[in-house]
Amino acid sequence: MIPFQFRLERRLDRKWWHSVLTPLLSVLAALAAGAVFLAIEGLNPIRVYLDLFEVSFTDKFGITDSLTVAVPLILTGLAAAVAFRMNLFNIGAEGQLYLGAIFGSWAGLQFADGLPTIVGVGLVLLAGAVGGAFWALPAAFFKAYFGTSEIITTLMLTFIGLFFMRYLIFGSKSFWRDPDSANFPQGKKVPESARFELWGNTRLHWGLIFALAVVVAVWVLIRYTSIGFDMNVVGSSHASAQYAGIPVRRTVMFALLMSGALGGLAGATEVAGRAYALDPNGLQLGLGFTGIVVASLARYNPFAIVLVAVFLGGLRNAGIALQGLPGERVPVEVSLMLQGAILLFAIGGEIFSHNRLSLVRTTKAVAT
Repeated sequence: MIPFQFRLERRLDRKWWHSVLTPLLSVLAALAAGAVFLAIEGLNPIRVYLDLFEVSFTDKFGITDSLTVAVPLILTGLAAAVAFRMNLFNIGAEGQLYLGAIFGSWAGLQFADGLPTIVGVGLVLLAGAVGGAFWALPAAFFKAYFGTSEIITTLMLTFIGLFFMRYLIFGSKSFWRDPDSANFPQGKKVPESARFELWGNTRLHWGLIFALAVVVAVWVLIRYTSIGFDMNVVGSSHASAQYAGIPVRRTVMFALLMSGALGGLAGATEVAGRAYALDPNGLQLGLGFTGIVVASLARYNPFAIVLVAVFLGGLRNAGIALQGLPGERVPVEVSLMLQGAILLFAIGGEIFSHNRLSLVRTTKAVAT
C-alpha cells in the first residue's frame, strides 16, 4: 500500500486575477454555506438573499442606510489594513473605536457648543483620533521595544475599553452621563454644532465624505510618502529595513498608532453622525471586529475597502429588516453568520491564492 499526503506548495507563477477571484469566490462560498443553514432552518435561501439585496440596495432609504452603516466600517477596515500590511495584527479597533467615542463626545460636550459646525465636528473627530491612538499606544510600545504580541495586547485593551465605556454611562455619574435620564442611563447629547449635517430626510450624513477623504489620504500616504515606503519595507522584512537604515521601531509604532487613530475616528463619526452621545449599547455592535473582515476581503486596498464596507453595511442593515418577511421570520443573526463565514472563506482563499495543494506520494524504504 502506497501512502499519500497533501502538501501546500508556494505558487511561483501567481497571476493578477488571483487577487480578484479570491475575494469574489470567498463571498460566493460564504453565501453557499449560509444557504445550507437557512435550508436546515426551513427557509428559502434564494428568497432570503433576494430580500436582503432588495432591502439594502434597491430603494433610497435602504441605500442610504447601508451607506450610513458603511462609514465606521470604512474607517475600521482602514485601521486593520494599515496594520495588516506590515504584518502587525491590530485586532483591537473595536476598543479604539470605544475610546474614540469617549474622547470625541467629551470634546463635543466640552468645547463645541456655540462654535461653527465645521469647527465643532472637527474637534470631535480630532479628539476621537487622539483617543484611538492613545488606546493603541501600550500595544505599539510593547510591540516595538519588547516584541510583545500585539494580538493579545490589543484584544485585552478592547475589553478594558468596553467596560470603561459602560462604567461611564451605567456605573457612575460621570461627565458623559445625562443627569436627566432617570429611568435608563443615557449619554449626554452633544450640541448641534458637534453633529454632521444629514442629507435630506435620510440618516446619511457628511461623515461619508469624510471617510472617503480619509481613504484617499491613507492611499497617498502609503504610496507616495517616505513613511509609506518605510512601512512597506518593514512589512516585507525587518532585516532588510534595518540594513537600509529604516528605523524599524519607530515605523512599527507609527503604523500601530495610525491604525488606532483610524479606529478612534470610527467612534467619533458614530458620535457626530448617529448617536450624538456616548452610547454603549449603540457602539457595542462589533464594528471594529467587522473591520477585520472588510480589510481581509479587500486585500488591504483602501479603495476596495469602500466597496466591501458598503456590501457588509448592507448585510448589517438588512439584518433587522429580514425578520419582517411575510410568512417567515429570518433570525437577525443571519447577517452576522454571513459576515463570519465570509471572513473564514476569505482567510482560506488567501492561503490557496498564495499556495497550491498537491497530492504527494510517499514511499518507505524496503529493508533488505
